[in-house]
Amino acid sequence: MTPSEQPSQSSPSSSTSSIMEKSSVGDTMADTASTNTQRTPSVDISGGSASFPEQVGDIQHENERNPSDSPRKRELKEYECYEKLGYSFPVYKKWLILAVVFAVQLSMNFNTSVYSNATTQLSEHFNVSMPNARLGQMIFLIAYAFGCELWAPWSEEYGRWSILQASLLLINIWQLPCALAPSFKFVLVGRFLGGLSSAGGSVTLGMTADMWQPNDQGFAVAYVVLSSVAGSSIGPIFGAFIEHYLPWQWIFWVQLIFGVVVQLAHFFLVEETRSSVLLDREAKRRRESGTDTGVYGPNELKKHHLSVKGILSIWTRPFHMFVCEPIVLFLSLLSGFSDALIFTCIESFALVYSQWRFGTIARGLTFVPINIGYIISYLMFLPDIARQRKIRESKGDDSRTAERRLLLVLFLAPLEVIGLFGFAWSTMGPEYNHWIIPMIFTCLIAIANYAIYMGTIDYMVASYGPYAASATGGNGFARDLFAGISAIYARPMYENIGGRLHLQWASTILAILSLLVMIPLFVFYWLGPQIRAKSKFAQTLAVDRQTNEHHRVSKLRSLDMQYKV
Repeated sequence: MTPSEQPSQSSPSSSTSSIMEKSSVGDTMADTASTNTQRTPSVDISGGSASFPEQVGDIQHENERNPSDSPRKRELKEYECYEKLGYSFPVYKKWLILAVVFAVQLSMNFNTSVYSNATTQLSEHFNVSMPNARLGQMIFLIAYAFGCELWAPWSEEYGRWSILQASLLLINIWQLPCALAPSFKFVLVGRFLGGLSSAGGSVTLGMTADMWQPNDQGFAVAYVVLSSVAGSSIGPIFGAFIEHYLPWQWIFWVQLIFGVVVQLAHFFLVEETRSSVLLDREAKRRRESGTDTGVYGPNELKKHHLSVKGILSIWTRPFHMFVCEPIVLFLSLLSGFSDALIFTCIESFALVYSQWRFGTIARGLTFVPINIGYIISYLMFLPDIARQRKIRESKGDDSRTAERRLLLVLFLAPLEVIGLFGFAWSTMGPEYNHWIIPMIFTCLIAIANYAIYMGTIDYMVASYGPYAASATGGNGFARDLFAGISAIYARPMYENIGGRLHLQWASTILAILSLLVMIPLFVFYWLGPQIRAKSKFAQTLAVDRQTNEHHRVSKLRSLDMQYKV
């Protein structure tokens, strides 16, 4: 037995030895502890670099012999209570949580697109021009972009459950000034605040990282991504029926009803998944029960948690990652640019299908092929995810690099170019082709759009783990910001470019631009390791994950042995 493994000698009345770690807040080590120390890396969030606290083993709990002595503080680690964390939730509980999160994400993205069905009536009711009426959609999307960035880091500090509840509550509140607006200004203010209150996919995707390890998260990420893209495309479908049968106020009442339903479902069916919050709760439980009176959760050991500097540090984390992390920056811009092309193309639907004399409801149903494309793309990812998981299980995690997550995207992303070109020149009118032809091409566009979003998100969640919410916040920021900007120029572009063939040439320009989206994907696939090597934050998390993985494996084996006994 090595010296580090030798237990310390004590009197018969002393308690059994336990592992204690030196606190970062300045607590001194007990003089009675005679052990060797070992160094294990941990992540310094503020600086993005690794620090190396000392871990001391087998120190006697003097306070157990003398209750009057104050217990020494140490931080509870994940591997000490792995069974309490989201990773250890039963499979049914994980997917119940994801099912509710799916509905939450649908409702938030539903709000971004259903507004367009109110613009005509809003223009007439408040006597504003159609471009001004469409400002409500642009404002919401741009505010939503910043909302994703602002909410994400708070969910990493205070937990997913409370942040999502606060977000949903505020979203629902801001529907009221829109539905009851005495002037159009109230609508714009309500839309802006509603978008800013939307936590979006950054928080919901962070929850997948809470419950699945990077190499097991594929199915969960694919499911959440489907809810994110589908929410935007179901809005016009339901909105068409609302527009046809009900006054414009019901566009907002339906959003409110949907929001209240999902908030109640989230309140009663979803529990906290964030590891740091669960560690805080477990540490408090152990102290109160007397099991370990010196243990504290990671958030409990932080000083000045709500200082101005701390608040600014938390708020700016996603923006810092967006600007300074090459993975987040490049993939977010790629995904955002692709989404802007899709939103711009969708803006032409009313003009395109009016050639076939489509009414309000029929125009809404033209979005059905987009949802079909999203579902097809989702289903195409499932066998690939299963295959890669099986290979990793048989050959080890090192057999599959992170860039392997982008391989299927390389085959599906070109469908965006094909779809946009095909859509452009199949919109000549009923004398040239049937209306089903452009719908088929929009289905191809949707397949590619889902694939690009899925590939970039999966890559980020795997790279940034517990800080996936901040990382994917950059992706959501780019997608919503570019989509919001596209709402400004899309309609004028389709009405004024190309003369008689204005619809065709506008979509052709989008198809040519989509070629630019292909290049970064191939660059990232081949040069990904070098790019990741320049990401200090991702590298630090990777080292920390590898260092602590053996603790988790040991804990799981221990649990398995207890179960067998």
